Amino acid sequence: MCTRSGELVIILEVKKFVKFRFLKSLRLRIVLILMLVGILPCIVMKAIVLESYEKRAVDVRTAEIQNQCTILCNSLGNSNYLADGTSEILQAELIQLSNIYSGRVMVIDNEFRVVEDTYNLDRGKTIVSGNVIKSFAGKGTSQYDDKNSYIEVTMPVTAEGSDAVLGVILVSVSTDTIVATMDVLEGKANIVEVILVFVIIILAVLVGTKMLRPFDRITKSIEDVTEGYDDNYLHEDTYTETHLISEAFNKMLGRQKVLNDSRQEFVANVSHELKTPLTSMKVLADSLLAQQDAPVELYQEFMADMSEEIEREDKIINDLLSLVKMDKAAAEINIKSENINELVERILKRLRPIAAVRNIELVYESFRPVTAEVDEVKLTLAVSNLVENAIKYNNENGWVHVSLNADHKFFYIEVADSGMGIPEEAQEHIFERFYRVDKSHSREIGGTGLGLAIARNAVVMHRGSIKVYSQMGEGTTFTVRIPISYAA
Repeated sequence: MCTRSGELVIILEVKKFVKFRFLKSLRLRIVLILMLVGILPCIVMKAIVLESYEKRAVDVRTAEIQNQCTILCNSLGNSNYLADGTSEILQAELIQLSNIYSGRVMVIDNEFRVVEDTYNLDRGKTIVSGNVIKSFAGKGTSQYDDKNSYIEVTMPVTAEGSDAVLGVILVSVSTDTIVATMDVLEGKANIVEVILVFVIIILAVLVGTKMLRPFDRITKSIEDVTEGYDDNYLHEDTYTETHLISEAFNKMLGRQKVLNDSRQEFVANVSHELKTPLTSMKVLADSLLAQQDAPVELYQEFMADMSEEIEREDKIINDLLSLVKMDKAAAEINIKSENINELVERILKRLRPIAAVRNIELVYESFRPVTAEVDEVKLTLAVSNLVENAIKYNNENGWVHVSLNADHKFFYIEVADSGMGIPEEAQEHIFERFYRVDKSHSREIGGTGLGLAIARNAVVMHRGSIKVYSQMGEGTTFTVRIPISYAA
């Protein structure tokens, strides 16, 4: 079987991805933490129990040997054994002690000479060690060597009624029996430990699975939403975290439904707005086609009406394109330092002829020079739509007042008019796409219902805000606030 290089690369990448994903699994981490929490105490407890047993066994053995040594020291001190070594009774006791504990007993005189050695290895030799020296100073010693498995005890021999040290008795006892017992206990402890580890692993997996079950349900709900089933609200209150996730998910789902409804409404409105001029033009065309001998004047009238509908269609499409541009990411905004005073003057210069047609006075008032970081095109579009709306929806011989002011953080553009005003119940909807306060009047003057939505989007892209104040019969005032320095 042969694997091509490309297939090998894919297999390796898949394995790497699976391994990486496995290591990042929360389930795995919870199981590992539970295993560590359960297994580490077992290991520590086993070590403590074994160590405690060993220490106690050594202490008991040491105490027994010390008791035997005390008895022997008393006997040796009250005899002349250290001088001539002729006491058969004492010699038998020394041998008995050696046999009982499987150890070695040596008697050392005050010249550090070995008087008696139950192993018959160092009799007559001189022995000098730290423990022997301490015993000649009147201090008994005990030492446990766990590496070589023996206990060594030294004890001074003194005469009755005197503190003078006549000699030292040294006992070295093997701890093989203790070691053997420790091995047996350790073997049993290992078996218990393996069983406990196995049980802990099973419990850790079960507990980890149960703990993550709410997250699995959340994942399933999200997958259902991805598949198009968007009615699955979450109610996971098992943990505080799942409750917060559920709330955030439900808010997102609700927002998604609102956006879907808004998108459907937007498509329906666009279809309606584009269909209306087309329907009018089709009616006009059918009327002309039905009249075979229609006079030229009628043709001209119908053509003029069709031209108006085409112009209206063109304006709707242009406004939609502007709105689409506004919906793009803010990263595409072209920020430059601009003279806001001059920008507003250019906008009003272009709109004054439109105001003059309706005999509307267009007034501009600037309180101070303003230079700010803005996108000239988008800000121009926003201000133009506000001023143009103020002209369109105004009374004959009315006025539009535009003012510019600033403080240390923001600049303010205010557009006030003497128009008909906006009903209070409609003010919260006027920035919605295709929303019209007076649909019939808006259609008469060429309104598409997109101007204020475009203006708001442009202002929001500048990290600004737009507010409206209006009273019926008294006019409307729009206030735009935009930061002087743009913050991305």
